[in-house]
Amino acid sequence: MGIDLAALGNAVLASIIFTAIGVIFFGLTIWVLAKVLPFSLRKEIEDDQNIALGVMIGAAMIGIALIIAAAVHG
Repeated sequence: MGIDLAALGNAVLASIIFTAIGVIFFGLTIWVLAKVLPFSLRKEIEDDQNIALGVMIGAAMIGIALIIAAAVHG
């Protein structure tokens, strides 16, 4: 029972690429939200402890994660 190193290498490379794509999309999502919203995300979440805004950003992250997962799965 041998391990196919070429297939393992391809799987690791694909995982790294999809992880990078996911991180880029998460960053773009936060950037777009920061540009679209008329207030500071950092101030609202950290200083004012706006739970609703945190939930909204969490929902956006879950939505992006589902889209990426569907793209990876095919």
